[in-house]
Amino acid sequence: MEYTTLGSTGTRVSELCFGTWRFAKRSDGTVETDKETAHDLLDACLDLGINFVDTANVYGDPDGTCESWIGEWLAERDREEVVLASKVYFPFDGWGEPGPNGRGLGRKHIRRQIEGSLDRLGTDYLDLYYIHRWDDETPIEETLSVLTDLVREGKVNHPGASSMAAWQLTKALWTSEREGLERFEVTQPRYNPAYREPVSEYLSVCADQELAVCPYSPLEGGFLTGKYDREGNSPEGSRGDLYGWDGKFSEEQWGVLEAVESVAEEEGATPAQVTLRWMADRERFTCVPIVGARSVEQLAENAGMADLSLSREQDERIAEASEAC
Repeated sequence: MEYTTLGSTGTRVSELCFGTWRFAKRSDGTVETDKETAHDLLDACLDLGINFVDTANVYGDPDGTCESWIGEWLAERDREEVVLASKVYFPFDGWGEPGPNGRGLGRKHIRRQIEGSLDRLGTDYLDLYYIHRWDDETPIEETLSVLTDLVREGKVNHPGASSMAAWQLTKALWTSEREGLERFEVTQPRYNPAYREPVSEYLSVCADQELAVCPYSPLEGGFLTGKYDREGNSPEGSRGDLYGWDGKFSEEQWGVLEAVESVAEEEGATPAQVTLRWMADRERFTCVPIVGARSVEQLAENAGMADLSLSREQDERIAEASEAC
């Protein structure tokens, strides 16, 4: 596994980030990833050279379970081996009715949630703390001010921003510069070669401001692994099966998959490995895809992207197909 610098920070991370949103998540009454499997996956991350782990305060059922499981695992490891990210915004159901200050990005809510996350994770600090959504009801100056305080107190190394519009990200960066506040250094949009146009303006801001991009759903919900077909058939237990994705994908997206599969065949690799390699090779910005493998075998397959090297022609073939999406 190779390592890259996270945007304009000094933090070095693996080319892949491991996402833990499935830990303790219930779908149709079934836990998608139980604690034993979660710990096996985290062990496998370190064995494979993946040092970057992403979570959120509301992951798991009940909320906070995911962070608690990671904390139990981390207690047996060297904290400094792991670059750890969590998030804040949504109401935390584990504390009863949220009340008027129980959600969003106001100082009161962020202060309460960071303490809960640190306690569950069993750590004194987070390497990265994302705002999970944009908060229309709280001035961005207040949000950036409290995040700046957390950095100065040593509880957070770098603030990050998850889903938002390009203009919102631009406003936040401008506010940081104007007010002398910490800025968002890492972003987490939905992005992959089969989902590009809706986020293209956002990515341009990231490139211009040298922000790292850690995309969620880099395989478009499994579509770019090649496991779905044009008739709408989805493997049992896949996201397409769980969420009824019959007929979800466009012809342009199928074109991207065909380009990816052609490269995979040439390289003796899987479509997932080719997709992840292509994303990590983006030159406009640091791109670290977040993978959410459900088994050690799947995680090892994803990590196999580190052994791939795409030619310029192969890269451009996928890029050309992606431009239609």
